Amino acid sequence: MNSLIKIPLTILCTIPMVSCNEDDQMDIEEFEVAHAGDLNKYAMSAGTSTIFVNSSKAYDMNAPWVTGKYSSRFLSGDGLYDDVTNNYGPVYAGYSCGSCHMNAGRTSPGVWNYLYTDTNGKKVYGSGTNGMSAMLVYVTRKNGAFFNDYGRVIHDHSIYGVKEEGKLKVTWDYMTYHFPDGEEYELAKPNYTVTDWYTKIWDSVKKDSVTISPEDLMCTVRIPLRHVGMGQMMAIDRNEIEALAAKSNYPEYGISGRCNYITEGGVYGIGLSGNKAQHLDLTVELGFSSDMGATNSRFPEEICEGQAQMQQGSMMGLTYDQLEIPTEDMEDVDLYLHALGVPARRLGSTTTKVSLTKSDGTKTTMSEREATKRGEQAFYKAKCQLCHVTTLHTRPRGATLLNGSELPWLGNQTIHPYSDYLLHDMGSEIMGVGLNDHYTSGLAQGNEWRTTPLWGIGLQQKVNGHTYFLHDGRARNFVEAIMWHGGEAEASKNIFKKMDRADREALVWFLKSL
Repeated sequence: MNSLIKIPLTILCTIPMVSCNEDDQMDIEEFEVAHAGDLNKYAMSAGTSTIFVNSSKAYDMNAPWVTGKYSSRFLSGDGLYDDVTNNYGPVYAGYSCGSCHMNAGRTSPGVWNYLYTDTNGKKVYGSGTNGMSAMLVYVTRKNGAFFNDYGRVIHDHSIYGVKEEGKLKVTWDYMTYHFPDGEEYELAKPNYTVTDWYTKIWDSVKKDSVTISPEDLMCTVRIPLRHVGMGQMMAIDRNEIEALAAKSNYPEYGISGRCNYITEGGVYGIGLSGNKAQHLDLTVELGFSSDMGATNSRFPEEICEGQAQMQQGSMMGLTYDQLEIPTEDMEDVDLYLHALGVPARRLGSTTTKVSLTKSDGTKTTMSEREATKRGEQAFYKAKCQLCHVTTLHTRPRGATLLNGSELPWLGNQTIHPYSDYLLHDMGSEIMGVGLNDHYTSGLAQGNEWRTTPLWGIGLQQKVNGHTYFLHDGRARNFVEAIMWHGGEAEASKNIFKKMDRADREALVWFLKSL
């Protein structure tokens, strides 16, 4: 938690602070005039929630409209996000939101946390020992049913004196490929093993307690999402999303996106949040409960209710007679996520030169801005924009927080998330599996994933120190992430694949500008 409200210096210098009364709307034209100097170097990303910051705190700064009482609530939510004051446990996946979402981004994931080298010389990665693993490990039976005495997530950490539910071990298979011009690239496919199960399960056929069999285990992993543009996503006009779904039918490219209609908390609607668009909200209450083991009014039971860890926790001094996080605090965290600014797209320097390598091995030199523009043209040439839709709009009333507070300042904004927030089949062929994890969420099948919003992606390395991408972190850079695209994205991937190497490099340069 920071002790000062996070307002970029450029905003402090150029924008008069306005009080956040419901009748106030920061005028976008005034905003652009005030930032005329910045807009020589940047492009707007999220209307009046745009911030002109490209440091390691680029994901973790409040939007300019956060003033008055909302400043205090933002700081309160930020504090809880970074520190739940020992209210986690007895088992958990992370000890705070910030442990997995460092700087509101994605902490380096446990799937690449090196543990040891086995007797066959293979490196083994997995669950950490420092109170968090920056990943969620989902387990079910092969038929989709949950295991008795385990929930949907293996909690691989616990407080002192309590046994964690299990540990994840990951090994990687690697395969080398080549672009048509001979350039080499490599893809990595994860293999998951759960060890150190805390208990056996009852086998109704054998009439005995048995260890969970690998043959009966379906395991998939999620690494943390970047918390960029959360408020704008929740304020998006759902009619526009449905219109995109109706329009998303491009047989010449094999593309046909669809909405994930779900019921959550007794409410039916279009899911936008999560890797498979499987949630209607930002899952603050669910995250505190499932990921950290902190009870709240929506999820009042401990995540290990009925398990041995409850008694173990009691022996270590835990009590279970009251909720650990009140609703008001949950809403402050929700406000914090909604009110984070979205970093502007960086256009690139007009004087600093970059060198791109052509397929014939020669070099071509141009300014950063020219390389970015060339990459943007390649992005469109590959038809990436058919799913990574560049421009959407928020509904007039903005967004509503989990306890009913309204945020009208998120309304009537033109935003550039580079996503249609629809489900698309991403294929099941590459290395024998593709991106199909066989895990369903609402209407989403194992091979279907929500189009990942790309805004802010180019700052991930600066914010979090790594470039692991995709739902499980298997892609170690932009090129690998693109080359894992199959299914509906196969045609776009093949266009990218056949480009001159300089154009491929320029497209990556463009992604780094987002």
